[in-house]
Amino acid sequence: MNIVCLDLEGVLVPEIWIAFSEASGIPELRRTTRDEPDYDKLMRWRLGILREHGLGLADIQRVIGTIEPMEGAKEFLDALRERTQAIILSDTFTQFAAPLMKKLGWPTIFCNELVVGKDGMIEDYRIRTPQSKLSTVRALQSVGFETIASGDSYNDLGMIRASKAGFLFRSPEKIRQDNPDLPACETYEELLSLIEGAL
Repeated sequence: MNIVCLDLEGVLVPEIWIAFSEASGIPELRRTTRDEPDYDKLMRWRLGILREHGLGLADIQRVIGTIEPMEGAKEFLDALRERTQAIILSDTFTQFAAPLMKKLGWPTIFCNELVVGKDGMIEDYRIRTPQSKLSTVRALQSVGFETIASGDSYNDLGMIRASKAGFLFRSPEKIRQDNPDLPACETYEELLSLIEGAL
């Protein structure tokens, strides 16, 4: 049995933090897992910037409400789910993901959770499990699934390499250069074709 594991941001929807950076006028928040491999370091840095500017969860959620899936993403996901099971593995948070999942037709997503104070400020975050994407792929494999994975960032490489087939999708040039053995593509048509070939 196959199951496809997809990253969310940069694959199906635009990067949330980049959108928030642009809306808030804070250029430092453009930094993502495409730039920083250490997720904990990246999130601690982000939370510090939010505190410094007095920005809370509601400020970010307002921006998320304006984000639309990438052109063709929902159609790709629908076509993929006609062929096989699919799950989104993301380092985003439940409080960020819900409006985006609605726009994508409510696919299954495993992600993390923010710790929010009574004042609406983000105090901390809870990671579902260490190396959550890789850990989830291994758990799926342990119960009889063969995994196929695709993502665009450093934090996707573990699940991609642990799967029977894995693909980079719209990855930065640096990641493609550092991983020349991984098939890379730019369109949903190409990605669907690569996945179909691996089923």
